[in-house]
Amino acid sequence: MSSRKYRIQTSCPQCGCSAVAHLSAEEIKERFGDAPNVHLECSECMLKYETPVAEACPEWDKECRLKS
Repeated sequence: MSSRKYRIQTSCPQCGCSAVAHLSAEEIKERFGDAPNVHLECSECMLKYETPVAEACPEWDKECRLKS
């Protein structure tokens, strides 16, 4: 198991609230799979939205492409 954590940072397109999560590679794959977009729900306004992995976590996106 990898101990490295990746920072996933997004902002809600409706209310502007930001969210930050620090997840390992295994946690990212478990939550989001290998999809090009991550699906999230704002904790303030409850809007469900998606954002590209490349924007939410550029570091993970780069490493993921390098492993392909």
